[in-house]
Amino acid sequence: MSTPTVTTSASPQYLAVDPSGKYVYVSDHAHADNTIAQYTIGSGGALSPMSTATVATGRSPTYIAVDPSGKYVYVVNSSDNTVSQYTIGPGGALTPMSTATVATDTLPFGLAVDPSGKYVYVTNLTSKTVSQYTIGSGGALTPMSPATIATGTGPRGLAIDPGSKYLYVANSSSATISQYTIGSGGALTPMSTATVAAGNFPIQIAADPGGRYVFVTNYNDNTVGQYAIGSSGSLTALTPATFTVGTHPRGIATTKKYTYVINNGTNDVSQFAFDTIGGGNISPTSATVVSGNTTTFTLTPNTGYTVDHVTGCGGALSTNTYTTNTITTACTVTAYFTTSVP
Repeated sequence: MSTPTVTTSASPQYLAVDPSGKYVYVSDHAHADNTIAQYTIGSGGALSPMSTATVATGRSPTYIAVDPSGKYVYVVNSSDNTVSQYTIGPGGALTPMSTATVATDTLPFGLAVDPSGKYVYVTNLTSKTVSQYTIGSGGALTPMSPATIATGTGPRGLAIDPGSKYLYVANSSSATISQYTIGSGGALTPMSTATVAAGNFPIQIAADPGGRYVFVTNYNDNTVGQYAIGSSGSLTALTPATFTVGTHPRGIATTKKYTYVINNGTNDVSQFAFDTIGGGNISPTSATVVSGNTTTFTLTPNTGYTVDHVTGCGGALSTNTYTTNTITTACTVTAYFTTSVP
C-alpha cells in the first residue's frame, strides 16, 4: 500500500479482524500501555486509528479474538489472570462490559471463541488447564461447571474444528496435543485417547476450515505436525507426519487450500498448499496395459472439490481426464483434489 505501516503502541502482540472486515484490533503487551489499539479498514484496505485510538485492558494483554457475530471482543491478560470483555459499537469502537473482566486460572495464554459463538476457551500455562465459559446474551462470559479442565504441561495454542465439536490444545512442555469433545452445553470432555504425540515444543495449532486437518507448529523442531481429524474427532498423524519450515515456527493459519507459518528465528513466513487425496475418485482404480500403449483415467471430484493435479506414469491432465505416457513398466497414478472454496 502507499502507506505500508501504521503506528501502534510499544509492544504489539496479536491482532484480530472483525467478521465484517471493517475493523482491526491490536493488543499491546507493554506494561506501561496495557491497551488495545483500534482501527478502521478503509475502502483500499488501509488502517486508520479510530478517534479513540486505544482502550484499556488488564496487565500484559496477549491473545485477542472477536466473536463470530462481530459484537464482542475478548482479550487475555496474562499478568493478572483475567480476560477483558468488550462490546463493539456501531463504528467499531470498543466499550468495556459492565463486568469488565472475568477470572482465569494462572498465567492465561491462548484464547478461542467457538465457531457457533456460544463458548470461549482459555489455556492457562502454569495451572495446566483450560478455562471454559459460556457467552451470555449480552456477550458477558460465565464460567462453566467445572470452570476448568486439565491439559498437558505447558498448554499454549488451542483450536476448534469448524463444526464446534472438537477442541485441541498444544502442550509445549509435554510435547503432546490434548483432544476433547465439546458437549451440548460447551463443556469439554477428554477423548478416550486423551493426547497424541507432537514434536519438540508444540506452540500454536490450527484446524482447517474444511474440518479435515489440524496443523501444529513445533517450535524447537522447525517443523509443522499434520494430522487428519477422524470421524470421532481423534487425530491421526498424516504421512509424512511433519513438514519442514523456517527456524522456530510459531503462529499458524490455514484456509481450505493453504497454510501459512510465522518463523520467529528466520523472520519470515512459510507458505504451503496442501493436497487432498480423498476428495474424489479415480476410475478405473487399476489397469492392465500392453507395453508401448497408453491408457486414460477419469477423475470425479466429490461435492465441494475440484481436481488439483495428478502424478505418475508421465501423463497429462485435461479437465478431468488423465492420459498416461507410453507404458513400458509398472507405475502408479495418484489424483489429488482440493476444495473449490478458498
